[in-house]
Amino acid sequence: MSDKKIKVTLVKSPIGTQSFHRASVRGLGLKRMHQSVVLEDTPAVRGMVTRAAFLVKCEAV
Repeated sequence: MSDKKIKVTLVKSPIGTQSFHRASVRGLGLKRMHQSVVLEDTPAVRGMVTRAAFLVKCEAV
């Protein structure tokens, strides 16, 4: 289990983006603009952040 955490914030609306971008944002647990979630820093989470990098902001906690 990883003890590293990252904070992911939705900064751009996923409306009008492709379905796999929207699915990645929902998979990260983001529903509203400017909502932030703190997640474990795992390869799966990093992959979702990379896929929707233009929609989210990621920072280390």
